[in-house]
Amino acid sequence: MAPRSTPTARRQRLGAELRKLRERAGMTAAEAARTLGTTQAQISNIEANRFGVSGERVRTLAHIYSCQDTALIDALASMAADRTRGWWEEYREILPSGLLDIAELEHHASRLRTAYTAHIPGLLQTTDHAREVFQSAVPPLAPPELEHRLSHRIKRQAVIYRDTPTPLHSIVHEAALRMKFGGPKVTRHQLRHLLDMSEHNHITIQVIPFDAGTYPGSGQSICYAEESVPQLDTVQLDQSHGSVLLDSEAQLGKYRTLLQRMEAIALKPTESRDFIRNIVRAL
Repeated sequence: MAPRSTPTARRQRLGAELRKLRERAGMTAAEAARTLGTTQAQISNIEANRFGVSGERVRTLAHIYSCQDTALIDALASMAADRTRGWWEEYREILPSGLLDIAELEHHASRLRTAYTAHIPGLLQTTDHAREVFQSAVPPLAPPELEHRLSHRIKRQAVIYRDTPTPLHSIVHEAALRMKFGGPKVTRHQLRHLLDMSEHNHITIQVIPFDAGTYPGSGQSICYAEESVPQLDTVQLDQSHGSVLLDSEAQLGKYRTLLQRMEAIALKPTESRDFIRNIVRAL
């Protein structure tokens, strides 16, 4: 296969997971190559995602590495077989690659769990609210880039509108609800949109009120994307310099625990809807 010039985060993850399987088997790349009847360079290229790999080859490698986790093998083979070019690739030379990685992550997730303190989750933002967010960027975005970021964000929301929507569980702090991005009119529309979306069976919104005090993970914006097997889950964090993706077993465990604790202290979904309605009435 021809080398990949711009491997996506998902393809890179596939190579990394194949490397983990080999290392757990206690095999070097050279030993794996001899068993497979290929070269060490070929194994290294697959693991670095410089070349693509078929689902059949993934199953062969898993067999060589004595992996008995059939669910994981199936998930990796499916990942390898998926050659779909996502809509986000239209933005490849236009927007930072981290934004494309987020869209790809959300598109393939089996379930999404998010937690935000100072912002409304991107998947639940109205167009006017999102525009206000982008207009506050430092340094200021040029008008064309602002429009590209806006259209990219709105297209991301397709995952919760498609025929089989992705379940979304969002925790939002009261601080985010009370920030008047764009003034009372835009804020009122945004909060009403949250109320409307919370009525969907696949969307759960919980509010953490100021009265809850301190809580674990309060200083972070978290998106936890679940895959078909937990080993392939990914955590996405928003940082001032861009997006960060985490996928080690320890990191995944940490953020699962953080989200569980946040969900436990947040208001129940029905209480959260009443809370948001009261804020809307006060605007």
